[in-house]
Amino acid sequence: MTSDQWPTAFTGRIAQRLRDSRKAAGLTMAEVAQGCADRGLPEFTEHSMKNLESGRKTSITIADFFVLADVLGVPPVTLLFPLGTSATVEVLPGKEVSTWDAVAWFTGETPLDEAAPEGTARDTLDAFRHHGDLVAAATSSYTLAKERRRAASTTLDRARRATLLQRAEGYEEHAFEDAKELRTFRSRMGERGLTPPALPDELAFVDQPEIPNHPEDGE
Repeated sequence: MTSDQWPTAFTGRIAQRLRDSRKAAGLTMAEVAQGCADRGLPEFTEHSMKNLESGRKTSITIADFFVLADVLGVPPVTLLFPLGTSATVEVLPGKEVSTWDAVAWFTGETPLDEAAPEGTARDTLDAFRHHGDLVAAATSSYTLAKERRRAASTTLDRARRATLLQRAEGYEEHAFEDAKELRTFRSRMGERGLTPPALPDELAFVDQPEIPNHPEDGE
C-alpha cells in the first residue's frame, strides 16, 4: 500500500469496525446519530454514518471517533486495531506489525529493557499504571479483611469465628502495608508534579494523617 492510500484504508478499517460494533449493539444508524447528538455532537448525523460505513466518507475527526466509541459502548482502541480478528495491521504507512504490538504502542505499554527515563511520557504512564495496581491491591486486602470480620460476627460456631478472626487479622496487616505503600507512592507522585487520581471512597483515609489499623476504623 502506498503512503497516499494508507489514510483512506485506515479510515476504512475503522468504518468496518464501527459498522460491526453498531450491529453488535443492535443500533440503527439513526440511533447512533441520536446518541451523538445526546453527547453534544449533533453534526454527526445519520447521513454521516451512512457515508462513513459506505466508504464515501474517507476521514473522521478525533471528536467523532471518541463520541462514536462511547455511543457504541466499545473501547476506542479496539476500533483502531482489529485485535483478535487480524494477526497484523499496517499501523503506519508501510509499517506492518502484530496487532497486539500496535495496541501496546498506542497505549504506551510496549515492553522496555529498562525503566523509562524520569519525566518522559512513558514514565508518566508507568507511574499511573503502578498507582492503579496499588489501589487495586489495597482495595482487595481491605475488602477481604472486612468480609472475614463480618462473617465472624454472624457465625455461631466458635471455632469458625476464631478462624475467621485470625484470617481477618492477617488481611488487615496486608491492608495496612498496602495503604502505607499507596500513600508513599501518591506522595512521590506529588513531589514529581503529578496529580494522583482520586481515590475510591473506601480508600479515602489513605490521604488522611493517620492510616487506620483496621478496616472498620476507616468507615
